[in-house]
Amino acid sequence: MTETTTTKKTTSDAAPDHALTPILAARDVSREYRMGSEVVRALDGVTLEIARGEFVAILGTSGSGKSTLLNLFGGLDRPTDGEVLFDGESLGPFTSREMSRYRLRRVGMIFQSFNLIPTMTARQNVSLALAFAGVDRRMRQPKSLELLERVGLAARAEHRPAELSGGEQQRVAIARALANEPQVLLADEPTGNLDSARAHELMLLLDQMRRRDGKTIVMVTHDHELARTFAARTIRLKDGRVEEPAPAQPHV
Repeated sequence: MTETTTTKKTTSDAAPDHALTPILAARDVSREYRMGSEVVRALDGVTLEIARGEFVAILGTSGSGKSTLLNLFGGLDRPTDGEVLFDGESLGPFTSREMSRYRLRRVGMIFQSFNLIPTMTARQNVSLALAFAGVDRRMRQPKSLELLERVGLAARAEHRPAELSGGEQQRVAIARALANEPQVLLADEPTGNLDSARAHELMLLLDQMRRRDGKTIVMVTHDHELARTFAARTIRLKDGRVEEPAPAQPHV
């Protein structure tokens, strides 16, 4: 008789459970900048996790480190110490090319200033982002129109930014951020240049993307009311540190 030996896989050998792995994490992250002879510590030992499908607002005064943290999550910057992880994988060892691929494939960035090219129509702005994402030329026009439809702007596709309202320009910016079909949308003060009505409409759109498409939303904002209304959890930064870590609340 042949004896069969079964080797039990240890926890360390097992593949990570991505359903439980945070989509984003910071582990004791610090970021320093040199300004002349002075060293400014924008982040100081930040540790936090963001679950997939979560809507998180990062609050804090100017200079608290909010945008710095968002840039680290977006791969636009690297920490001085500590590590940033996406889906359990550290971004630290990434080469410049790998980091560019990460930005193109995994995350979408939305900025306060829209950053649209003024000489291009809404469709052309989105098509350009699709080109950077590697979408075939023949597919860019229908895909750009599809993305503009998703943000309610199909009828304004051939208008240039100057012909659009602030809220419409930000919707184009969101459509552009969706060009690479990212798992995570990182929004830096996305309502900062909008009036309260347009800001509320934009937040409804972002929340719809979380509900409908399963996007993870991380938003930097000064607006406590919008954060309270739409975010499942708020993270408060002060002087580069997490001031009040808050547990996630049910948000359906």
